[in-house]
Amino acid sequence: MSIAIALILIVVGGVAFTFLSPWWFTPLASNWGQIDATLMITMWVTGIVFVVINGFVAYSIIRYRYRKDRTAAYEPENKKLEWWLIGLTSLGIVILLAPGLFVYSEFVNVPEEALIAEAVGQQWQWSFRLPGEDGQLGRTNNKLVAFDNPFGLDPDDPAGQDDVLVPGNTLHLPKDRPVQMLLRSKDLLHDFYVPSFRVKMDLVPGLVTSLWFTPTVAGTYEIACAEYCGLGHHAMRGVVVVEDAAAFDAWVAGKQTFAQTRGGDDGGPVGDPQVALGARLSQERGCLGCHSVDGASAIGPTWLGLYGKREALADGTTVTADDAYLKESIVAPAAKVVQGYPPAMPAYTNLSDEELAALVAYIASRSGDGE
Repeated sequence: MSIAIALILIVVGGVAFTFLSPWWFTPLASNWGQIDATLMITMWVTGIVFVVINGFVAYSIIRYRYRKDRTAAYEPENKKLEWWLIGLTSLGIVILLAPGLFVYSEFVNVPEEALIAEAVGQQWQWSFRLPGEDGQLGRTNNKLVAFDNPFGLDPDDPAGQDDVLVPGNTLHLPKDRPVQMLLRSKDLLHDFYVPSFRVKMDLVPGLVTSLWFTPTVAGTYEIACAEYCGLGHHAMRGVVVVEDAAAFDAWVAGKQTFAQTRGGDDGGPVGDPQVALGARLSQERGCLGCHSVDGASAIGPTWLGLYGKREALADGTTVTADDAYLKESIVAPAAKVVQGYPPAMPAYTNLSDEELAALVAYIASRSGDGE
């Protein structure tokens, strides 16, 4: 009898939690309401099966509980019951599979007018690429990835010269226009996931995967990596800003093309080898996965205008972001945590004095307007 009571409580608790829980979907901000509908169909079918089976088991335990004055009836088979079970199971499978197949067909057929954008993942940061005036993305090859060519673009491909490069974790997209995201990884498995868009897809090394969606609500939405990719997986986050077409075009106009980056702009004084080393280290060590260089919000404080700034710390004190503080924050980041940011940064204790100085020099080079 106790088992029956436990099953009844599990069913009642499960149903109550489903309908009363605050942990439902985030607000939908794309065209993929069909995915929500498919998930709800799955929930209803599996939920009904869960209630019926556990309810039947609880009923059977109570109705046919052991009594000394009766024995169990022997019925080796029941054709009628078997056909009912086959029919209901087949119907349930069809209801579960058919909507998913329909939505998948829609998901893989990208509208012809879709804007093409590329997301590139690496431990533990995102970067993005958009086509230039020709509307095409240039060829890439991971073998071509270098400090002065972080996207691995083929310099001999004319189609790639006007590609717009976005090295930070923030991507802007126009509202109400279909977008096809091409997904590429530099190192290992990652996953591009925007909960409010209801889309996610793995980034597989050596392959280009893709998905598409239409942003329908202006706002700022989080990009998460939904595939465990190492120690800093939790910090591999980005931002999608959905805005009107005019604001999007203005944002794109302020970004550099591949041809312009080949001109030698490393983000700091041209020809300064220490700043160039710091810029390279910031990419190689994954610093840009948590710190932006253009003022965009990220896991850690932006480096734009950071050097010399008076920062408020989590313990209520303040500190000037000078050479000593920045070096301490790199090798012992938990010593002085900036207010409003999590203590998520790993300690870089294996950097040489030269490398530390180069990183600080690069941060200092971003103390102007940075663009």
